Amino acid sequence: MAVYAVGDIQGCSAAFDTLLKALHFQPSRDRLWLVGDLVNRGPDSLGVLRRVIELGRSVTCVLGNHDLHLLATVAGGRELSPADTFAAVLAAPDARRLVDWLRRRPLLHYDAPARRVLVHAGVPPFWTLTQARRAAREVEHALRGPKWRFALRDMYGNQPSKWSNKLDRTSKRRYTINALTRMRYCDKHGRLDFNESGPPGSQRKGLMPWFEVPDRPTDNLQIVFGHWAALGLLRRADITALDSGCVWGGSLTAVRLDKPARPIRVNCAGMAFRPD
Repeated sequence: MAVYAVGDIQGCSAAFDTLLKALHFQPSRDRLWLVGDLVNRGPDSLGVLRRVIELGRSVTCVLGNHDLHLLATVAGGRELSPADTFAAVLAAPDARRLVDWLRRRPLLHYDAPARRVLVHAGVPPFWTLTQARRAAREVEHALRGPKWRFALRDMYGNQPSKWSNKLDRTSKRRYTINALTRMRYCDKHGRLDFNESGPPGSQRKGLMPWFEVPDRPTDNLQIVFGHWAALGLLRRADITALDSGCVWGGSLTAVRLDKPARPIRVNCAGMAFRPD
């Protein structure tokens, strides 16, 4: 059995299918870890969702910020913007099935035997794994419940930028969503910054990538994530970063997690879609 992790697909179904063929992926034998952002910006979010669901239990997928944006749009908390490309999902005859499947995905997945975490953007540098899992479960419970639409109405906003146990429930949920699905940089106190998105070294003084904060409680785990296209593929003992910018004409990347192997990339130039 091979275990592969794949970066942000974002509606690029042709690239995803090409990558699965390059991996010789067999759902009955192999396993796939997807870092989230299945949808949006690319040309075929509907095709990606249907394909991933078709792969069944061979797939472990966490929610990304674009997946949550789709859910918030369905919930009535956000309107489609000109840059959104998931209208076909909303109009599909099986839209309810697709949305119900998506809202039941976790925000964070932990493989205890491998000491490996799957998350879209990262784990806040001052959270322990226990804190991260507890906070993720709080949001997951809300999304899977009958009042999930209501739970997403207050999802948007950059505040609070720092965690506190004194925050009210809504603020805690918003922080959790932002940290696990949007985080890139923070300061030495763990305060999140959502203005900087360039590669490390381009940020303003006082900020650092979340995974460079000293003495992270989770630096003894391997955290697999995407979200940060400007970071690209980055592999080291404690992190595997996988967003190599497929939707922007870069590549869709898979890495094997169960044993050392070279990354497998699909060149997305010519098959990516950049909305006007």
